[in-house]
Amino acid sequence: MPRLFYDTDAAIERLQNRPIAIIGYGSQGHAHALNLRDSGLDVRVGLRAGSASHARAAAAGLRVRAVADAVDEADLIMLLTPDTGQAALYCAEVLPHLAAGKTLMFAHGFNIRYGRITPPGRVDVSMVAPKAPGHRVREVFSEGGGVPALVAVHQDASGHALDDALAYAKAIGCTRAGVLLTTFAEETETDLFGEQAVLCGGVSALVKAGFETLVEAGYQPEVAYFECMHELKLIVDLLYQGGLNYMRYSVSDTAEYGDYVAGPRIVDERARATMRELLADIRDGSFARRWIEETDSGGATFTRRRQQETVHEIERVGRELRRMMPFVAPKEVVPGEVVV
Repeated sequence: MPRLFYDTDAAIERLQNRPIAIIGYGSQGHAHALNLRDSGLDVRVGLRAGSASHARAAAAGLRVRAVADAVDEADLIMLLTPDTGQAALYCAEVLPHLAAGKTLMFAHGFNIRYGRITPPGRVDVSMVAPKAPGHRVREVFSEGGGVPALVAVHQDASGHALDDALAYAKAIGCTRAGVLLTTFAEETETDLFGEQAVLCGGVSALVKAGFETLVEAGYQPEVAYFECMHELKLIVDLLYQGGLNYMRYSVSDTAEYGDYVAGPRIVDERARATMRELLADIRDGSFARRWIEETDSGGATFTRRRQQETVHEIERVGRELRRMMPFVAPKEVVPGEVVV
């Protein structure tokens, strides 16, 4: 049976008077740090010298330290830097200050699952992985709610690693929605698969393919954009609220019938076989090795693909249409930054 934990199962008091270091101040880092602070806990942010995030963290009223100093001060250390550079940072700045009795935490199991980081036996190793981007973790918490999360314990040197992880989850708001017990391996493998097969890779390819099919058939790109991208949010919101059945209940009978007859033709046995191949690559470490090799070699292929996708016709058309709809709070992506 799944083990789910809620507010009544966790005690923030466990973390009072125990300094916490958030290493990194990106999407998840800023949310964790601010939520923990607002929950009354002792937080500092660890950043490398020259980090562009230093000014933002300081402006938010957070104490900013060098990574090594933050780790040295803290009882709990949450690593929230990008997966590919995390191991090098850990070896250089974290491990030398990881004294017995401390807790090393992660929000994604990648580096533990693939053996990039092997913590000493003297520390607890746990994970609290919110199931939302960092800005939503912060927004929902600020509104009085929370996002679901996964929790796992890789190493329990103290005997109370799970209790401490649940206290942390409560402090960032996740036990308000529910926290599910898992393992580092299960979180990593399902997270990577979901991103590739459905949430990012699958959806992006499906949206572009639908758009291109209509445009190639002579339909206006603007109409194709509305049908294949803009309306996707409406469907996703219905799924979010009530699952597939509620979505089908909410759309027209024609749309529901089209769902039943066309869906299996798009996601056929060949697509399912490809999904199984993706999962196999994730489970045997092939994807992780390729991704690490890509970043270690400078990321030329990654950068080229990012640039190619930025100039796709659906992006040009969508950008122009969104500018006419300020109520959707449109954002424009240019190399290296997001412009509102």
